[in-house]
Amino acid sequence: MATGKGTIPQTGLAPEGVRIGVAVGRFNEDITTQLRDGARAALAAAGVTDDRICEVWVPGAYELPLAARVMLVDGGCDAVVALGCVIRGDTGHYDFVAGECASGLQRVQLDFGAPVVFGVLTVENMDQAVERAAVDQMNKGGEAGDTAIEMIATLRGIAAFAKDA
Repeated sequence: MATGKGTIPQTGLAPEGVRIGVAVGRFNEDITTQLRDGARAALAAAGVTDDRICEVWVPGAYELPLAARVMLVDGGCDAVVALGCVIRGDTGHYDFVAGECASGLQRVQLDFGAPVVFGVLTVENMDQAVERAAVDQMNKGGEAGDTAIEMIATLRGIAAFAKDA
């Protein structure tokens, strides 16, 4: 990536002292456990130690926004990785759960000015979920962990740039 005056560099390493929340929906636990494992592996690779990760499990994806909010406000987290799995069924339940989860997480992120990463699978069937959660393949939990680190670094870089103005 080209950098110039005012460009915020990205390193892939966690900024010093970073605290990350990992909120995981228990519904479809076989899948969400793999997402959690991928997120934690990505955070560890970026230098985030276990004692800097606050992990909580909630009943399902619908409950993730509240958990994310509390992790930012009361838990002292710099970012939250929200992980869940919503699989389309025969009713409209999927649309409500997936849509409200996404809207809620976005609202928390904007209201508190801190990254809340959407690591919730919204898939048509179990095969798609398995493919996206496989730790040795395209684990979306790992991607969410990487995104949290990048966004923290970006926001801190913007703040530092503003101080120099």
